[in-house]
Amino acid sequence: MSYQEIIKSIEKDLKEFPQKLLQATEVLTSDLDYRVATTPTTVVYREDKMRLLHYESRADRKDVHSTPVLMVYALINRHIMLDLEPGRSFIQNLLNEGLDVYLIDWGYPTGADKYLNLDDYVNGYMDNVVQWIKSNTGSEQVNLMGICMGGTFSVMYAALHPEKIKNLITLATPTQFDIDDAGLFLWARGFDLGKLTEGRGNLPGDLANILYLLVSPVATVNKYVQFFDMVEDRKLVSTFLRMEKWIFDSPDMAAEAFKEWIRDLLQQNLLIQNRLVLGDQTVNLKNITCPLLNVFGKNDYLAPPSSAKPLSKGVGAKDVTTLGVDTGHVGIFVGSTSYKTIIPKIVKWVKDR
Repeated sequence: MSYQEIIKSIEKDLKEFPQKLLQATEVLTSDLDYRVATTPTTVVYREDKMRLLHYESRADRKDVHSTPVLMVYALINRHIMLDLEPGRSFIQNLLNEGLDVYLIDWGYPTGADKYLNLDDYVNGYMDNVVQWIKSNTGSEQVNLMGICMGGTFSVMYAALHPEKIKNLITLATPTQFDIDDAGLFLWARGFDLGKLTEGRGNLPGDLANILYLLVSPVATVNKYVQFFDMVEDRKLVSTFLRMEKWIFDSPDMAAEAFKEWIRDLLQQNLLIQNRLVLGDQTVNLKNITCPLLNVFGKNDYLAPPSSAKPLSKGVGAKDVTTLGVDTGHVGIFVGSTSYKTIIPKIVKWVKDR
């Protein structure tokens, strides 16, 4: 494009912007439906702020896979991204394929939770949830499916409690942190934890969210610029608002867990080296001998392939499937690639085992 063509394009955009702004105002103040997490669910267990959700299956009970699936999401942001909207719901598609789905909702930590550490989350809450599922379903094991930081937690749990896990599925899960192609990991190496947490208590969710957005500032700005081009399509606007609702629904993170996450994983990279200690136990990935499905996005800049792939060689399992897909971090869970390609492969993998 020549210089003159660029100038004309800018002039055209400036002339059209007032009208687009007016349209956006009219649409955003109209009666839009941007509800999220609408799949019917029941709270079956509670402990402190944490809730265990059980989703209603759409399949006949005789067609539901016998081993329950426990989904573990990250502490930052919320699980609603997995149930964004009808037709783009990762959870609904798992249900449609006959899986019996449970999910941990971590809730919103307060000052009373500032001393919760990684051991509390993994050997406390997660283990209590697994025990509840086993006791109430009669299943001797569960299929553990972890997402992002929740996947890292799931890796820790499977290494410490291998007898309770039938299959381990990790999605966009970082396990190696001494890499140079993840902005957040690079920043974290220079964090002074004392100064960062002094007098602040829990890590504010808004601060964590800003850090995520700053990893790719150009993409963040472009998203809002492109919004004006979709403003006439109410369905696209509703989807856009659902994503915004997920992005900015950011719970705080318990101070002690945050410090351990930064120090032990992002700064010292202990997990992949089998040197991470939770409570009085060392997390040895070689103890993971159940089948592993390790899924990552080839274009994921939050948990890039260089961080996710090493898990496949680090575990003791012989049955390991590594699946790289042409998408980013969120694309694994929403959009056509998810429900047309990724979910069918996950379900087939689970049912084959």
